Amino acid sequence: VKSETNKVESVIRSRKERPTGSTHFGDADWDEERPDEIGDATWGEVAKACCVHDAKEWGKIFVGACGALFFLYFFLFALELLGNSAKVLGGCRAGGLLSDETNPVAGLVIGELATALIQSSSTTTSIIVSLVGADAVSVNSGIYLVMGANIGTSVTNTIVSMGQMADGAQLERAFAGATVHDLFNLLSVAILFPLEIISHYLYHLTKAMLPD
Repeated sequence: VKSETNKVESVIRSRKERPTGSTHFGDADWDEERPDEIGDATWGEVAKACCVHDAKEWGKIFVGACGALFFLYFFLFALELLGNSAKVLGGCRAGGLLSDETNPVAGLVIGELATALIQSSSTTTSIIVSLVGADAVSVNSGIYLVMGANIGTSVTNTIVSMGQMADGAQLERAFAGATVHDLFNLLSVAILFPLEIISHYLYHLTKAMLPD
């Protein structure tokens, strides 16, 4: 009886056949549903959808995980090469431009522009960390550059939201999500930047974390 029940549950392909009325990936009528008709899934349904697979599906999951790790390795390797190249090509010049006496606002703007140009805050941050580790840029300047990178990354999601211009409703939702992200980053820097200028708490925190 149990095997027959599992067999019947495994062929359900519509929310109308489920007691909770929840939608699952692969349902045949997913494009005919309205948001107000969709019910909430139970934890049992979520666990079954995420963890119960046949041998073929587990094989696809394993291959996908191995592929993700494979490309993640080359992504980190590329970031290392990019950081080393930045140190060789512009490290000394960056150190001359960004000393401890440099205006913090200038460091903030430089980090913002660099991230907006290369469209990757992680790449900008990795380059900054490499330059600070090589003593080409001071720790104080590196803090302001990272804060600027946090603002510059807001440009990327705004550009992505503009790609939904074909559909007005999708554009409205996408731009709203991008605006929330932008405001979060801007408000974070607006609060932490003056505190760092006044107290240098991040600089003192890094000094406390590292041995003399």
